[in-house]
Amino acid sequence: MEAYATALLYAIPFFMVLMLLEMGYGHFTGKQTYRVMDTVSSISSGLTNIIKDSLGLVLVLVSYPYLVENLALIELKATWLVWLSAFLVIDFAGYWNHRLSHRVNIFWNQHVIHHSSEEFNLACALRQSISNVIGYFPLFLIPAALLGVPEQVIAIIAPIHLFGQFWYHTQHIGKLGWLEYIIVTPSQHRVHHAINPIYIDKNLGQILCIWDRMFGTFQEELEEEPPQYGVLKPAATWNPLYINFQHLWRLLQDAWHARSWWDKMRIWFMPTGWRPADVVERFPRTAIENVYDFKKYRTTSTRLFRYYVIFQLLATLALLIFMFYHYGALGNPGLLALGLLATLAVYGYTSLMDGAPYGVWIETGRALLGIWLLLWGRHLLGGMEPLESILGIGLAYCLISLLGGVYFGRLQALPTQSGSTVRTS
Repeated sequence: MEAYATALLYAIPFFMVLMLLEMGYGHFTGKQTYRVMDTVSSISSGLTNIIKDSLGLVLVLVSYPYLVENLALIELKATWLVWLSAFLVIDFAGYWNHRLSHRVNIFWNQHVIHHSSEEFNLACALRQSISNVIGYFPLFLIPAALLGVPEQVIAIIAPIHLFGQFWYHTQHIGKLGWLEYIIVTPSQHRVHHAINPIYIDKNLGQILCIWDRMFGTFQEELEEEPPQYGVLKPAATWNPLYINFQHLWRLLQDAWHARSWWDKMRIWFMPTGWRPADVVERFPRTAIENVYDFKKYRTTSTRLFRYYVIFQLLATLALLIFMFYHYGALGNPGLLALGLLATLAVYGYTSLMDGAPYGVWIETGRALLGIWLLLWGRHLLGGMEPLESILGIGLAYCLISLLGGVYFGRLQALPTQSGSTVRTS
């Protein structure tokens, strides 16, 4: 985990710079694809994801080292052919894992956060799940384990493969000629994120598009069908913690209300969006009908408030960078304490963004928790010397959060809901 935290110290600034460049390009060309609230929500989702991953908050069903140790038929050396094979195996496994997430109700819950933005930009790529708390992906790597691909090769290729999926979340790059037949391009991934009927569940590849072409899930971006982004049942919230579990909550509600025990059990493994007929009749839900005629989710806000939530986002990011930089020295109690503070920060300021009446209480509570931790709970952080140098800054930040939470919490704004043209399902 410490190696992962170290990698994030380099990856986070790199991703932020690319997003700023995309914002700048959009501004100067008059083709801006960013909205402040949506962008803050997207980046905040990424922060919650790296908190979960860096703290190892996942139940691993089986690890790749275990598989290769017990299943390997031969032992391979790390030659260039083995590296290439490992990349192909991971990409092939990623395609099927991605396809599973789109096609099965329970697995859609861990992926819906990635599609929840109604914009499409590099920030959207950071919308990653915290609900995938059961690690089963190594099961897709059984072919590599059988061949004896070394675990060190997989450990290096996997994060590179993940980071390689960032760049194509943009609307500013057109089609790329012959590359469209080999790799996943921005054009192809715009199709994947679109809610147009012709584009739904298409282009599931992660680095190579050859799997989509082989298995019938490829769809070219059409000039006459401009992609429209989001999900058919809009999230209608900026809070990534809610978005992560919305679909799961809906499944739980449907399973509870279903009259048939068979429906209660099978709903989890039915195609995404399937609901028992009796539940649809008694508890209809709205969904976007006309993808060219629906209102994107918005909340009223002042310029000062937008500056405030950007400040909170950057402060939370700085806290995480501090945590990753001192990862080894903090120890588990310190990591959990700082991880909790960062998560509460995201929950607090995104609740204020939604105009939620309880946002003021979340902000007040986590500000007081931060003050306690800095003044009386530093033993949880191992009595770290670096805390002495940032004590004043930390206390000032907590005070700003306390005052800001109270001030902006009183200026609650009711959100304008998306989905002006809907159907029931």
